[in-house]
Amino acid sequence: MSLPESAAEVFDALGKDYEHAFRTATAHRDALTEPLANLPARAKVLDLGAGTGRPTADVLAAAGHDVTGYDVAPKMVEIARAQVPSARFELGDMRELSFAAGTWDAITAFFSMLQLPRAEQETMIGRLATWLKPGGLLLFATVPADVDGVDTDFMGHALRVSSFTAGALAGRLRAAGLEIAREEQAEFAPDHPDATPEPHVYFIARKPA
Repeated sequence: MSLPESAAEVFDALGKDYEHAFRTATAHRDALTEPLANLPARAKVLDLGAGTGRPTADVLAAAGHDVTGYDVAPKMVEIARAQVPSARFELGDMRELSFAAGTWDAITAFFSMLQLPRAEQETMIGRLATWLKPGGLLLFATVPADVDGVDTDFMGHALRVSSFTAGALAGRLRAAGLEIAREEQAEFAPDHPDATPEPHVYFIARKPA
């Protein structure tokens, strides 16, 4: 296997191919439906690992929310700005971001921590909980697995990934002071010749008011 690529290298190379491969991930869209009904009007939403802007930022912005997305891949930011002009997109590594406590009504992080080591994922979950307003929502998705720093292949690219089992991740969310409102597990096969079916887990977690 080739040496692992950085997240920026992988997703700059994939570009719109990533969006196409995951366009039929209905569980992703379903995970956005319930929160839409529970967010205040013009909610401030932070989208970490915004990718091409679709579907997450696009769905939330279309519902009238104030969405700011960050991605580590310049090409993804360029595509997102073109595709979802009603949201803002900036180039940035989530580990280097800083916001005051209680800044955001909701934070989304769909599959955007898989290339962070477990220790950094735990740190980030704690920071996200701090950034949420009381009553705010975290929408979090990943590929659940008991792995830390394992090399794998994703859509023709060599990645080094880390994750937790669904149960262990639920424990990390609770340890950060969040209440789990919903958990959904699914299996999805990306529409790409170099992709294989993978398990997904989606969490909606709430910061106590």
